Amino acid sequence: MIRPEDVRKHLDKRPFEPFRICLTDGEAHDIRHPELCLVDRSTVHVGVPDPCRRGIAMDTHYFSLVHIVRFEPVNGKRRRSNRARNGKSHR
Repeated sequence: MIRPEDVRKHLDKRPFEPFRICLTDGEAHDIRHPELCLVDRSTVHVGVPDPCRRGIAMDTHYFSLVHIVRFEPVNGKRRRSNRARNGKSHR
């Protein structure tokens, strides 16, 4: 299970690297600005930026931590496991 500290680790990274939250239902949501994300003990609150007003959210999405299955970089590259980097199969 994802812990609040796991989300904070991604938000606090400097320089910030946008990432994607992937959920159990297959949905994915990009986090492009750490200021638009609030983490509490069981939920991640993500503000959807207003394209016309800098720093203002036009909506908010809420995700229970139990439904977050992984994080991915927004640039589309997925991290390979150590086994994959060493040329070993995943069998």
